Amino acid sequence: MRRLVRTTYLEMREPSELRPAPPAGVPFDLVRAEIPCPELNRFLYTAVGSDWVWYGRLPWSRARWLAWLDRPEVETWVAYVSGTPSGYFELERQDAGQVEIVYFGLLPAFVGRGLGGALLTAAIRRAWEPGAARVWVHTCDLDHPRALRNYEARGFRVYRTEEAHEEIPDGPLEPWPGASAPPGG
Repeated sequence: MRRLVRTTYLEMREPSELRPAPPAGVPFDLVRAEIPCPELNRFLYTAVGSDWVWYGRLPWSRARWLAWLDRPEVETWVAYVSGTPSGYFELERQDAGQVEIVYFGLLPAFVGRGLGGALLTAAIRRAWEPGAARVWVHTCDLDHPRALRNYEARGFRVYRTEEAHEEIPDGPLEPWPGASAPPGG
């Protein structure tokens, strides 16, 4: 299905621009996934993004996931509530001290429980670790309806918007391309 998608790009230029969220409505632990694990990242991507039609990485093979993750510039952080994954963020350190929050979100069972602002605050703080000169993120119509509001509430400022027609898949998400194919097929 072809759809017009609006993408909004936001940035912070100084750590002091962060407006921390209040403490999370439910306590969570934040753990860095230090060993590149395509299965974990694919799970998080589809679990968080399935309701919002995240589709860009769906065609990625395991090898492509590993190539993306097995770089020192990329970090994956997972939030756990009572030992259960509840959300995650992925950071990429880029040229000239830029850090992109590439992916950020909560698993469906944890949306609306007061975690989003606190997890985003943690992501921004991590992004501003030494060496960062700018932190940026983008969101679009395919993200949670409150995503843009959360980014702005934490201190991000819009610096660009764009609209483009995109071909949106309408099939179910799979853990890996072809996972639902019969064995040997």
